[in-house]
Order: sequence, then C-alpha cells, then structure tokens
Amino acid sequence: MREIAWITLFLAGILETGWAIGLKYTDGFTKVWPSVATLTVMAGSIYLLSRSLSHLPLGTAYAVWTGIGAVGTAIAGIILFGESRSVARLLCIFLIISGIIGLKLCSDPAGMSS
Repeated sequence: MREIAWITLFLAGILETGWAIGLKYTDGFTKVWPSVATLTVMAGSIYLLSRSLSHLPLGTAYAVWTGIGAVGTAIAGIILFGESRSVARLLCIFLIISGIIGLKLCSDPAGMSS
C-alpha cells in the first residue's frame, strides 16, 4: 500500500505542476476555459495528495508534493517560457530533486499514526 501511496503522491505532484503552469494561462482567472482547467487540475492534485496521506507521513508527503511541483514548474518554465538555464539554477533544481529522493528513502512507516 505504501508504494501505491508514493505513486499517488508522485501523480499529485505532476498535477501540481500542471496547475501552476495553468495559472500562467488564466490571466488572473479572467479567461474562463484556462481557469476551469486549472481549477480542475488543482482539485485533482489536492485529492491525490489527500489520498496519499493515508499511508505517508504528512510532513514528508507535503514536502515531496511541493518539491515535485517546484521542479516540474521550473523545468516547464525553461522549456515553455524560455526561463534561465543557468548552471546555478539547474544546480538548485538538482538539490530539490535530491531532497525529494532523500525524503523518500528516509520516510519512516513507523512514524504513521492511524
């Protein structure tokens, strides 16, 4: 069950990236269809995050969720919007990925309470 929770959390993080990118297209929620799509993806992301919390510690899951969203959004910014590809920026993205992997490896199932 924990592996399914991790997969669910990963998908929630991917959806977080989707809604963060979607915000760019909503024009302050003044464009209807991009806003509807963004809010739908946002709801899906939060739903999947909440499902993963049944088997993962809150602090770990939330940090991983936001980390995946941050990395995905930063990479999307580089690809879609021509944002900086500086070595320093890429190194920082790598450090976030390292933190996500570290949290996964160090997560303590005994720390869960039902």
